[in-house]
Amino acid sequence: MIATRLLVAGAMVCVSIATASAASSESPPGATSCSGCHSSAAADTPVPRLNGRNAAEIVAQMQAFRGGARPATVMDRIAKGFSDAEVQAIAAWYAEQR
Repeated sequence: MIATRLLVAGAMVCVSIATASAASSESPPGATSCSGCHSSAAADTPVPRLNGRNAAEIVAQMQAFRGGARPATVMDRIAKGFSDAEVQAIAAWYAEQR
C-alpha cells in the first residue's frame, strides 16, 4: 500500500515537472546541452531535430540509449546522465518548441 502511494506520488511529481517545463519559455536544466548537436534549424543532418518532436518519442529514444537497446557514439553516455524526471521535462519542453 505504501509502495503504491509512493509510486503514484513519484509519477505525479514527474508529470508536474514535465508540465511546468513545457509551459515555460525557459528551457529546463539540461536542455541547452542538447542544442549543441541537435540544431533547432530545419537542416538536413544525421542528428535529428528535437524541436516539435513528440515528447514520448524523445523519452523512448533516451531510454533506448540509456539501456543499450539503441547503438550510439555518445548518446548512450549522455542519456545516463539524466534522471527520468529530467528526460521527461526536456522532452516536454522540446515538444512545445517550433
